[in-house]
Amino acid sequence: MALPPSIVALSASPSMRTASAPRRVIPLTVARSAATDSGCSTAQQGGCGSASSSALPEHIRARVHDHPCYSAEAHHHFARMHVAVAPACNIQCNYCNRKFDCANESRPGVVSEKLTPEQAATKVLAVAARIPQLSVVGIAGPGDALANPEKTFRTFDLIKAAAPDLRLCLSTNGLALPDHVERIRDLGVDHVTITINMVDPEVGARIYPWIYYRHKRFHGVEAARILHERQMLGLERLVAAGVLVKVNSVMIPGINDAHLVAVNAAVKARGAFLHNIMPLISDPAHGTHFGLTGQRGPTPEELKTLQDRCEGDMQLMRHCRQCRADAVGMLGEDRGGEFGMDSIAAIAASIDPARVAETRQAYRAFVDKERGDQAAAREAALAAVPVVTGQVDASRLVAVATKGSGRINQHFGHAEEFQIYEVSAAGARFVGHRKVELYCQGGYEDDEAMPGIAQALAGCSAVLVAKIGHCPRKDLAAAGIAAVEGYAHEYIEASLLDWFGKTVACPTVAASAA
Repeated sequence: MALPPSIVALSASPSMRTASAPRRVIPLTVARSAATDSGCSTAQQGGCGSASSSALPEHIRARVHDHPCYSAEAHHHFARMHVAVAPACNIQCNYCNRKFDCANESRPGVVSEKLTPEQAATKVLAVAARIPQLSVVGIAGPGDALANPEKTFRTFDLIKAAAPDLRLCLSTNGLALPDHVERIRDLGVDHVTITINMVDPEVGARIYPWIYYRHKRFHGVEAARILHERQMLGLERLVAAGVLVKVNSVMIPGINDAHLVAVNAAVKARGAFLHNIMPLISDPAHGTHFGLTGQRGPTPEELKTLQDRCEGDMQLMRHCRQCRADAVGMLGEDRGGEFGMDSIAAIAASIDPARVAETRQAYRAFVDKERGDQAAAREAALAAVPVVTGQVDASRLVAVATKGSGRINQHFGHAEEFQIYEVSAAGARFVGHRKVELYCQGGYEDDEAMPGIAQALAGCSAVLVAKIGHCPRKDLAAAGIAAVEGYAHEYIEASLLDWFGKTVACPTVAASAA
């Protein structure tokens, strides 16, 4: 499917350009006939097994349809932007150094520029003119959005007037939240993230040394108790006001890892829509208390195990990238360096806001068609997965190299992360991402990166890529990981199901096709 010319002309994003790449049609009919010949049968499976927005009630699905953080499906297609207008904070977290971005919503690293509300609105228009995928603008710091309420709300007022089709989000630790719920609702801020790491003040005292509340500093268990009570009150008031709430929790091994099951139950009971359990980032170079005292973060396996325990009636977010407070672009990429205040004046001066808004609408229409085709391909692939009479292992973890658009469209050597799916006869479910060092550096292979990549992909049966060289393919095989490039530029979930049906559910298909 070709992109509309107006979108191609304005877009400079690699993930947009690859969306129109030629693609091969997966030969599902071949899978069916080969499976029948080898003694396997096919059956329609109930549901796709993925955490897509299609499983949500219609009134919620419409509200998260194009939100890359609130919908795992949308994050393949839409971009977000954070504007750094809120530098002050009212609590101290042991995983945060206030010289750096707060780890509860960002990766450690300085914010390049702190903005005034007026600068933020100008920057949003400039980014929207260059990135038609932009659907959401949020305020996530670098401090706390509601410790700086006037800057935050002034920024939203200006953005709403300039680009009313963009969704507005904010992230907060929740301490000041109950005081601002009505204003949040009245401004049309439809999505709020609260970072909640505990519901037991004894646990909280090990995470938060102090809070600043009602012109007074509180410490230890008392501070954690006040924070907990304010977080629960704010969550309840947001839900009552009809605002969608995502809860972020930082998993800290030995401190709150087991306790997060109770946190999950508490926020679910109060109406939170989505829970994002993310790993502690703990590096001594960041200067945080946890980093300097040697507190480790969880392994990918530990994180997935906890997420699996908490998943049920409540959606679990597994595609979080812990973005910077000034992040720009698709999740997994950061184009913020292209949009410094010294460079956006020229962009802003040439903007026709109406034309930019039309381009965003054209892109959204294009994505709706793509998503419909993707869903149809997924359901067809699911129906074609062979069901074997004998015992078959329940699932496989598979890594995917992608630049976005829901396709397998990245060279192995160009990947800085791999998306991880759990694939079974019930469907292909996104379960996380794993960051790696680039294998190709300036056109040359970096063999020293390969052991780290293999370690990052541990537990995966295969990696699906657009292309891969002989040497990394051989190294992956030695680690027990199959490199598969036969699905280049195909839809991810349909390809994973086709691969599973041929190699796991009915391996004789793959053998006969070889």
